[in-house]
Amino acid sequence: MDTSSSHRNPPVAMTIAGSDSGGGAGVQADLKTFAAHHVYGTSVITAVTAQNTLGVQGYRVVDVDLVSTQIKSILEDFWIRGAKTGMLATTETVQMVSEFAKDKILPRLVVDPVMVAASGDSLITSDAIEAYINDLFPYAYLITPNAPEASKLVGVRIEGAQDLVTAAIELKKMGPQNVLVKGGHLEDEKESIDVLYDGEQIFTFRATRIESKNTHGTGCTLSAAISANLARGTTLTDAVREAKAYVTSAIVGSKEWALGHGYGPLDHFNSVVHHY
Repeated sequence: MDTSSSHRNPPVAMTIAGSDSGGGAGVQADLKTFAAHHVYGTSVITAVTAQNTLGVQGYRVVDVDLVSTQIKSILEDFWIRGAKTGMLATTETVQMVSEFAKDKILPRLVVDPVMVAASGDSLITSDAIEAYINDLFPYAYLITPNAPEASKLVGVRIEGAQDLVTAAIELKKMGPQNVLVKGGHLEDEKESIDVLYDGEQIFTFRATRIESKNTHGTGCTLSAAISANLARGTTLTDAVREAKAYVTSAIVGSKEWALGHGYGPLDHFNSVVHHY
């Protein structure tokens, strides 16, 4: 493991997620986001998807042993200062990642429980959801479900900002150190509201809702930005606040784009991170 702390080296982060052939979400979005934050990105591929702005046409899961070998390969050679998960797809992969998390070698692990693509296509098996709850959440530094995912996980209907708080409190009981419930899917709200709960305090993050169909990969991008900020040593609340501002800027940047015919990607390099 490279334990060099030389100021000449950028911090290194790891994404464990699926590949998006359209480039808007998954590992591709994570690596773009890491780069925009001046963080060196490493990647572990859990699944290969045939995907574009219109939806997911198919995917194949990477064998769990090969996923594990990828993680070990990275950890043996790099000093990882932040890690995140995206599409894990199967129970076996979730449980395998949880073993690394249990050994505390995936620092500041951000778990984005990717269940459904923006197009509505399922990206996970039903039994894998239980594996998230029982095996992975207890070892996560932060989990970042969106409102539909949080609703599925806790069985609570989420229709407004107060429901986000209720869901965050219930999710915290599943064992993660911190919970961020994202409210971008609450269309009746005039603002995009996210709620962070650390077991003691509730923090609310608000941003003007941007009307745009180009929102593919928003969740991946937010969790990757949080992970990048944590890798740089930022506090959790600042990491979330800055990540939300970054995503808002990325949505603004791609608002007029016409890439593809469906839910288009974000402009990951619209927001220059000046303060690093």
